[in-house]
Amino acid sequence: MDSIELARELGKAIQADDRYIAYSLAKQANDEDEQLQSLIRAFELKRMELQMEIGKPDRDNDKVQELNELIKSSYQKIMSSPKMMIYQAAKEGFDVLMNQVNTIISMSANGADPDAIDLDAACGGDCSTCGGCS
Repeated sequence: MDSIELARELGKAIQADDRYIAYSLAKQANDEDEQLQSLIRAFELKRMELQMEIGKPDRDNDKVQELNELIKSSYQKIMSSPKMMIYQAAKEGFDVLMNQVNTIISMSANGADPDAIDLDAACGGDCSTCGGCS
């Protein structure tokens, strides 16, 4: 089996993983929730309005402050929605899975033994201190 075929098999395995399924179902539930989608659209409109106000040469700082407060309030409503909280948790789980898969692929492409890659090791961002990639 060549690498492309194996990648396709990996894609199928990812889609069969419980974390992907939970993420996909949570995303679908959010997409179908009209009230939540209405809140998101209102948030986006206020955000665009804020950007336009900030870009004006004679911007109204009071209006900027007011829009900032409305945006923060809208964001809190969105993020405190039960469906959004479920989505966020599912997305975090799926992101962990994808980061692990990407770590294995990247480090393997750099010559690391795929079976010896420590997925629990935290990356500090400074590659010079990492024994895995160098």
